[in-house]
Amino acid sequence: MATAALEAIRSGSPAILPSFLRCDFGDLKGELSRLTDAGVKGLHLDVMDGHFVPNLTYGMPIVEGLRRHTDLPLDVHLMIRDPLAYAKPMVEAGADLLTFHIEALRPDEAPDVAAAVKEMGVGVGVALNPETPLSTVTSCLELVDMVLIMSVEAGFGGQAFNATVLDKLRSLRVSHPSLLLQIDGGIDLQTIKPARDAGCDLFVVGSAIFKQDDYASALRGLEAAMQAEGGSIDLGENSSGNLNSDQGSNI
Repeated sequence: MATAALEAIRSGSPAILPSFLRCDFGDLKGELSRLTDAGVKGLHLDVMDGHFVPNLTYGMPIVEGLRRHTDLPLDVHLMIRDPLAYAKPMVEAGADLLTFHIEALRPDEAPDVAAAVKEMGVGVGVALNPETPLSTVTSCLELVDMVLIMSVEAGFGGQAFNATVLDKLRSLRVSHPSLLLQIDGGIDLQTIKPARDAGCDLFVVGSAIFKQDDYASALRGLEAAMQAEGGSIDLGENSSGNLNSDQGSNI
């Protein structure tokens, strides 16, 4: 993320970032206008290559098209096999933050990839799936601006929120207090507060916004749930909410 955009996200956190994958692609400009009017602080864009994950989404033209019509930070989540192959084109299209998956790389590649993305003048994030140990990202934590904790397996639909990943958020918040922490997958009125209480800063939300008639009202409801007084909702080992549409990014 360019410095100004990164600082805007930092100063505006905690923040809810709508996953644009859930929008009406027949009316992208209208969707962008509705989200802007609702007061969102950034957009989360999911890029899937059909190889690293089984789904295929969109690429640079969508990023570029959105960039022409908004100054909002564009948070681009690369669920692709070779993140460096598309990093520069994504930056040129207007991405402010690029997040690569640790599972797409050999263990020794992550620091070099993070450093290469940072050299492009944008923010850099590293993502890991629910079953991936936190230790796999240790080598690049000093080089990234953000860690994205997936609370569902990237690229697969029909999964429940995996509450065990909250321990990763808690651990990172203690060990790396300056890192931005993001969560993606099954975030709704029930799960957003436990994630916030675990130390999360950025919340990727799909159907809990896009399936509502009033985006502003949906956003206010999520913000209220996140900031509610009292203890966290007990999700047990796994949330029973099967939000197959709100992996944000991952259907």
